[in-house]
Amino acid sequence: METPNNEQFRDSIGTIDSEGKRSWVFPKKPSGKFYKYRTYVSYLLLSFLLTAPFIKVNGNQFLLFNVLKRKFSIFGFPFWPQDFHLLVISMIVGVVFVILFTVIFGRIFCGWICPQTIFLEMVFRKIEYLIDGDRGKQIRLDKQPWNAEKIKKRLLKWTIFFIISFIIANVFLAYLIGGDVVISYITGNPLENINTLISLIIFTSIFYFVFAWFREQVCIIACPYGRLQGVLLDNKTINVAYDYKRGEREKGRSKFKKNEDRESLGKGDCIDCKQCVVVCPTGIDIRNGTQLECVNCTACIDECDHIMENIGLPKGLIRYASEDNIAKKKPFKFSARMKGYSAVLLILIGILIGMLFLRNDVEASILRLPGQLYQHKENNIISNVYTYKVINKTTEKITDVSYKILSHKGEIKIVANEKFTIPKQGLAEGTLFIELNAASLKSDKEKLEIGVFSGDKLIETTITNFLGPRSYK
Repeated sequence: METPNNEQFRDSIGTIDSEGKRSWVFPKKPSGKFYKYRTYVSYLLLSFLLTAPFIKVNGNQFLLFNVLKRKFSIFGFPFWPQDFHLLVISMIVGVVFVILFTVIFGRIFCGWICPQTIFLEMVFRKIEYLIDGDRGKQIRLDKQPWNAEKIKKRLLKWTIFFIISFIIANVFLAYLIGGDVVISYITGNPLENINTLISLIIFTSIFYFVFAWFREQVCIIACPYGRLQGVLLDNKTINVAYDYKRGEREKGRSKFKKNEDRESLGKGDCIDCKQCVVVCPTGIDIRNGTQLECVNCTACIDECDHIMENIGLPKGLIRYASEDNIAKKKPFKFSARMKGYSAVLLILIGILIGMLFLRNDVEASILRLPGQLYQHKENNIISNVYTYKVINKTTEKITDVSYKILSHKGEIKIVANEKFTIPKQGLAEGTLFIELNAASLKSDKEKLEIGVFSGDKLIETTITNFLGPRSYK
């Protein structure tokens, strides 16, 4: 059994040594059932991540997060600044889903879905294994002097890392400014868009730094999700866990001896081979229990299963299990806490769906020009001047647009043109006058309902205030 003297992992990070310097992790190349499944999932997600900003749905980019222009598109569904409440609800739904997922399955998102893990483990490390070799060869290469072999391998690896980082930076930029824009920059003269080129170089440098040097420390030090899991996990959460009951028994771990009946001798099934440690991408010992650094990548499960199979013991010494399952042999049960999060998630999804159905494709606003009073014209006509703005959220232009007063008898005069066109995914704005007969005013400040028409079709309504003489109250 582990003693308190060996529990320094509880107050220190495995990737930093006693002097505070970086302790480089050289994980063994994983293999096994879970690693194969992770590879399939990773390549599927990589395909999605690399193509999503270049896919169009009804003319909209599949995923777009253009913060500067305040334009967003999620799964081809466009969001404008006026739809900010929908974006907020969508983000809350995402957060609650991640919380529920974490409460049930722990940090499985980090090991299977997180882009940081996917790129690091399934792209950069695979290249590193191909060039530098497995764990033993990497350690020897790191220690050997800078001879021709080491320089050649390092330059080759770093060059490939930089090229991949450059590609990732372009894709990342496509999510921010649009896939079509990035393609036009690539096919054009880079010097004509120097600001974008500088941004691209900065992003490339960041990605290169993260994947070539910072690596697993993103998960351990920088990522807030790792901290969040500490308050979300409980004894019912399913994690990658070491079955200490079976692994330790009465006499603890001991080295493997052929033809030995370990169970009758009181020895645990763990033979202390430390293969679960050397294969871990964050350098931890899963036998110490649930730890901040564990990203639930399942590499230790596959490696331990290999060892158990080789020595003729049952697999599953390290497996997906909850603390209650290991300590009390309790099967998984949907707890009240999980049901509560599920209920909140379903309510939020219902609200979001309802708001999406109620969302208009056209949004109009008519506001009185600041600092302008009403005008008294001939035939007892009162006139107010306004600015208007109409947003078209669709991928088709809207033609023959005009305004009509729905709540009062009066006339609307648009400056320059009586009718106008709203471009696709664009806006039309200008100035207009609203004229009402003073006799129809019941107060000095009336609310008017204005209809926006495309030809004879009503496409939107809006409300504005109309000022008149106080004597008509």
